[in-house]
Amino acid sequence: MGDSTNRRVAVVGGGWAGLAAAVEATKGGDRVTLFEMAPTLGGRARSIPVGPNAGHSPLDNGQHILIGAYRQTLRLMAKVGADMDAALLRSPLTLVDGTGCGLRLPSGPALQAFARAVLSHGKWTLGERMSLLWTATRWAATGFRCADSLSVSELCAGIPPPVQRDLIEPLCVAALNTPANQASASVFLRVLRDAMFAGAGSADLLLPRRPLGELLPEPASRWLTQHGAQVLTSTRVMCLEPNGSGWLVDGDRFDAVVLCCTAGEAARLVKDHDRPWAERAASLRYEPIVTVYAMSAGTRLPQAMTLLRSGETDGPAQFVFDQGWLSGRSGLLSFVISAAQPWVEAGSAVTSTATFAQAQTQLRDH
Repeated sequence: MGDSTNRRVAVVGGGWAGLAAAVEATKGGDRVTLFEMAPTLGGRARSIPVGPNAGHSPLDNGQHILIGAYRQTLRLMAKVGADMDAALLRSPLTLVDGTGCGLRLPSGPALQAFARAVLSHGKWTLGERMSLLWTATRWAATGFRCADSLSVSELCAGIPPPVQRDLIEPLCVAALNTPANQASASVFLRVLRDAMFAGAGSADLLLPRRPLGELLPEPASRWLTQHGAQVLTSTRVMCLEPNGSGWLVDGDRFDAVVLCCTAGEAARLVKDHDRPWAERAASLRYEPIVTVYAMSAGTRLPQAMTLLRSGETDGPAQFVFDQGWLSGRSGLLSFVISAAQPWVEAGSAVTSTATFAQAQTQLRDH
C-alpha cells in the first residue's frame, strides 16, 4: 500500500487476515475503517454463543490450533495485548493415538528431535523407522523441494504403509485439508520445512485454552478502537467504485481498499472493474472442515490432542481434542474432520453418528 500519508483505508473482512491488515495499517498512521458483515469478528476462527438464550459458555466455530512456526501471528497477538500464557497451552508436537502410541517430539534442535521421536516410535519396526528417517534426510538434502506435479501419495510411495497411515496421511490432511492422493507434494514439503524443521519450537503445538475470540478478534478490536480505527460489524459492503486515485465504498471515499473477505465476496465487489480477476476469484472452491462437539461426562483422554484412525471403515475424524485439558470443561470433546466434503454431503446426522461410533471404538478405554 506504499508509504503512509494519513490515508483513509477500508479493510473489507474482519477475519484474522482483515484484523492483521487493519492493525498494520493503523500502526503505519492510516485512518482505518474495518467492515465485517457478521455480528462477530474472527471469520472462520471466532467464538459463538450457544445454549438457551445464548447464556452458556461460547464454543468456537471450529477447533483450531496454532504451532510455534506461526511467529507473525503470535507477534500480532502479543502486539494487541492478548494474554498469551492464559490463551495458549504450549507443548512439543505429539501425534499419539488413544493407546498412547505415536510420535512425540522432544525439545531441542529440530532434526535431532525428529530423529529421536521416530526412533522411539513404539508401533513401527526398525526398518519402518529407518525408512522414514532416510526419506526425511533426502527431503532435507534437496531443500524440501520436488516436482510440482507430484501428489503427497506419489512423493511418499516408498515409505512403508504403516508410517503413511500413522503419520503422513493424518499430517497431510490436517496441514493441507486435502487427502494425500490429491494434495500437492511441493506444498506439503514446504509445510514440513517451515513447521517441523525450521528451528527449535517451530513444531510446538499451541492449543487454545480460551475461546478463539480472546486470542485475537477481541483484543484486536479493542486495540484498533483505542488507536482511532473504526470497527463496523454487521456491515456488508455492497458497492466498490473507483474514484480518481481512490475508491468509493458504499459512497464513502477511501484512498485505499484491502479485500480480506471471502473469494466470492471479493469477486462480487470487483466484477465490474476487473472481470478476469473476479472470474478467477469466483472459481476458487473451499474444502470444508467440520468440528463435532460431544459431551461425555467422566471422559478424560491422556492428552489434549489425540490422533484417530480415519477413513471409510474407521470413521470421519482425524483428531479429537479434550477440552478438559484446555478450557477446563471436563467431558467436552471436539472431533475434527478435515477434507470433509463427503461428510457435509452425507448430512450432520450421519456425520455425528459416525463420529460417535468412531469414538466408542477408538476411545473406549477412556
